[in-house]
Amino acid sequence: MNHVSCLVPTGHLSYAPLEPESFYRGLQEHPGAIIADAGSCDIGPYPLGSDTAASPEEWQRFDLDHMLRGARQLGIPMLISSCNDTGTNTGVDTFIRIIKDIAAEHHLPPFTLAAIRHTLTKADLMRTLQRGERIAGLDGRVDLTLDVLERTDNIVPVMGAEPFIEALRRGADVIVAARASDCCPFAGFAIANGIPRDVAYYWGKVLECASFACEPYMGKESIIGTAFEDRVQVKPMHPEQRCTPASLAGHAMYERNNPFREAVAGGEIDMSQVTYQQVDAITTEARGMRFNPAPDYCIKLEGAGKVGERCYVVIGVRDPQTIATIELAIEWARQKVEAWYGSEGEAYQLYYHVYGKNGVLGDLEPVTEIRSHELGIVVEAIAPTMAQAEKIVTLAARGIFYARIPTKGTAGGGAFLTEDVLMGKPAYEWTMNHVMRIDSPMTYFDIALETVGAG
Repeated sequence: MNHVSCLVPTGHLSYAPLEPESFYRGLQEHPGAIIADAGSCDIGPYPLGSDTAASPEEWQRFDLDHMLRGARQLGIPMLISSCNDTGTNTGVDTFIRIIKDIAAEHHLPPFTLAAIRHTLTKADLMRTLQRGERIAGLDGRVDLTLDVLERTDNIVPVMGAEPFIEALRRGADVIVAARASDCCPFAGFAIANGIPRDVAYYWGKVLECASFACEPYMGKESIIGTAFEDRVQVKPMHPEQRCTPASLAGHAMYERNNPFREAVAGGEIDMSQVTYQQVDAITTEARGMRFNPAPDYCIKLEGAGKVGERCYVVIGVRDPQTIATIELAIEWARQKVEAWYGSEGEAYQLYYHVYGKNGVLGDLEPVTEIRSHELGIVVEAIAPTMAQAEKIVTLAARGIFYARIPTKGTAGGGAFLTEDVLMGKPAYEWTMNHVMRIDSPMTYFDIALETVGAG
């Protein structure tokens, strides 16, 4: 029976460096490819909006160096999607530069490098809207409007598996791609090698985060995934990990509203009938997956726009009376800021992140009674200029210190980590989480091939 395998060294290339020991153990298994996704929305809108990386280039080079040399040593393809954390064309260019540097440094024999960039512009979307075509919002967002498009600084379309299939068809040995659904470089490789779509997309789904599909929890360790015509097998390369039906099923259901279905460009992965079986002590097999094609081929659009400049102040609170009345203290501080700088809204945004109370879940926190003996409060201000943000966050933080709440002391209820205001990166917001119908899977995606390496 036809089958393919791949080595997956990381679930988000360079977000933290990969673990070399399990990676090289994986190379000894002679996989058919090395594949990794390099992007995520989990890092927030700033990297996309500013078109910058979320991690140092040193870590990118580390991961790419091991992966490229391993792939060329075995003579197998290497596929990378969503380059540089967000999958912008700048990110693709960055990875190409690093790969060329590595090839030159190690005198690698010639190989064919394929760059998959996107060609979508704001003008394209404006024309689409002006023609009256719908660009539908996801997860409760309204459909895209010209106003929202205008305040978007950077956009990436999320490609499906087809551009990877086409690049492999054209003879690519190494593929670096713009933004893609996490499962699609895996699915593209599998489909290009004769694996049915039903299996290929699910294979990508459970491999995309590497060792997260195994137990116990270990990040950045390598796994081997094998796709057959009717099933998938996954096994870890770290000697203390194992892939079990529970760990594989848990990852298949990870990060989605419906645990049994995941939409991708061109259709939907249906996991509602998947069954899991332990094959050996460390390997689990899955069967029964389906891919349901959509009547129209749609791609997701991700966009981010700048909101303003951002500052922080960190406060520690241990006074029990202040802890018991922290909401009153915050409200008092807010009123002082409003008296000086006007109502919160377009002029500025102000946030109090109260760790020890509801700093993680916010209004969703089910525990209503404060049980902490101390609180950590991060005060965050966003304003059009850094100078404005600094003044607002300073007053907002000192308001906790001077808040007129029931207390026996006069020393104030808060202690500052430092009197310095901490200058943050500019604040961006997600402006686009939408889907758009396109005529072809290759619409807005371009493949460029070149020969890289010695000679």
